[in-house]
Amino acid sequence: MSDSSTHSTVTTTQVLAWISSLLAHYRLKVAGAIVALLVAAGAWLLLGQGIKLAVDQGFLNDNADMLNKAVLGVLVITAVASLATYVRFYLMTWLGERISADIRMSVFSHLLTLPPSFFAQLRTGEVISRFTSDTTIVQTVVGMSLSMAIRSTITFIGSLVLMTITSPILTLCVLLAVPAVLVPIRLLAPQVRKYARLSQDRVADLGAHIDQSLHEIMTVQAFNAEPLEASQFNASVDAVMTTAQRRIHYRSLLIGLIMLLSLSAIVLIAWFGARQVFSGDMSAGELSAFLFYAVMAGGSVATVSEVIGEVQRGVGASERLLELLATEPAIHSGETDFDNGNTTPPAISFNNVTFQYPGSSCLFNKLNLDVNPGEKVALVGASGAGKTTLFQLLLRFYDVKAGCICLDAEPVTSLSLSSLRSQIAMVSQEPVVFATSVIENIRYGNPLASDEQVKKAAKAAFAHEFIEELEKGYQTQLGERGVRLSGGQKQRIAIARALLADRPVLLLDEATSALDARSEKMVQEALNKLMEGRTTIIIAHRLATVKHVDRIIVMDKGHVVSTGKHDELLENDTLYREYAELQLLS
Repeated sequence: MSDSSTHSTVTTTQVLAWISSLLAHYRLKVAGAIVALLVAAGAWLLLGQGIKLAVDQGFLNDNADMLNKAVLGVLVITAVASLATYVRFYLMTWLGERISADIRMSVFSHLLTLPPSFFAQLRTGEVISRFTSDTTIVQTVVGMSLSMAIRSTITFIGSLVLMTITSPILTLCVLLAVPAVLVPIRLLAPQVRKYARLSQDRVADLGAHIDQSLHEIMTVQAFNAEPLEASQFNASVDAVMTTAQRRIHYRSLLIGLIMLLSLSAIVLIAWFGARQVFSGDMSAGELSAFLFYAVMAGGSVATVSEVIGEVQRGVGASERLLELLATEPAIHSGETDFDNGNTTPPAISFNNVTFQYPGSSCLFNKLNLDVNPGEKVALVGASGAGKTTLFQLLLRFYDVKAGCICLDAEPVTSLSLSSLRSQIAMVSQEPVVFATSVIENIRYGNPLASDEQVKKAAKAAFAHEFIEELEKGYQTQLGERGVRLSGGQKQRIAIARALLADRPVLLLDEATSALDARSEKMVQEALNKLMEGRTTIIIAHRLATVKHVDRIIVMDKGHVVSTGKHDELLENDTLYREYAELQLLS
């Protein structure tokens, strides 16, 4: 997300409408905040009348009693305004936090519906940036900036009305000065928004770099690449700073110009008002009240100008969040639930399947492949033959360009995604272990499983013994990406998860590849039990794996070359024999 020209245009009005729709869920708190805001603004405006009374009736008339009453009135008004300000600040800050939390939940829920192809294009660090810094900016806009803008607008209008009542001539002078103050807002606010958006993009680049470097820290250190990574990171930081400097420049220029114009106008109006006092056209108290209101009006305009800069930052951040929310899933769920009422596991068929990854050449061209109910099939072939892609297409992480994939006679595109995926358990070559406890990692296969069911699955996967030896057994926290486990232990956790899921279709991406000889033997026995009564497809790299299957399918460059048993293929198929000698028998 580097160039602003590539982004969809989202107007400030659209962003405010979106935020308003989120605030609509909390109408009572919004109403309370608005009431508190009106009370506080009204109280501050009343202060001007207190000042007028204190000057005209008390100070200039040497009336100590009236002065005392005026001062007491001012203190009461101040107390009311302060209490109302507390209520407004509390409610608006709460709303800011709540809206930020709602946005995070909404965006995360939406991201979970997007296919892997989306995340192949958008870096994880950038997504994290949108969750953290972008939502924090929106939180600030809702919690602080919006209430300040509304308060300042009300204060400005109220001050203008009271100024008109006090002195129409001086008010006219103020109104003549207002357009001059609005000019810098009109000219500079778009620049603030532009660089706010770019600044957030640069921060996202920074997050992506940190995410990549720290996740792959062993590779970084193994290649002595720390200076290179630090240099690239420093360049990213400099890019953030350069963009931020431009944003700060325009925002500071906006605030400075408005303060210059506002204060200059107030000074000139004060000079003109003083001359009216000298001529007897208005009293000193009226001038004091007018200047109080003029300062409040000028302060309100200055506050609004500052808030506009903050709102423009919020618009820039909201654009990025709205882009995520507006992203349509490339994979659309079907509406049919898979009928698995019978006890027979489903057949799987790939009929005339044509597919290519975005930006790549065609991988499958009218591929045909059938797996019978309960059959154990091994896919064998060189890297890039399309074995893993078959798994991804079956799970609908991608959709075929032409042809059809069926579970029994039901096209997978007509099935709901949850129903389709609830039929399939998968163990990948690089097992996924989450940064949580052992028991929660296994329970991921079936969130409703009891502790006893989890332990039973772990025992079947020959994982129970090493789990019991961990510091806190099943409650042991495994750290980022299971850093506390060996490759073989991770694999057995993943197998236990698949065992617990207990689904009629099993996809194994060489699930024993990371195990030592003893563990492989035990896990192979567990897998043999697991595969019983299930339709199983295995991506095989080991001889021990292919000897246990019903049929071997040899693939090469997206085509099925031959099928058969190990011995007959070894005798009749040149490609399989070469592959077996290089890979399976090594």
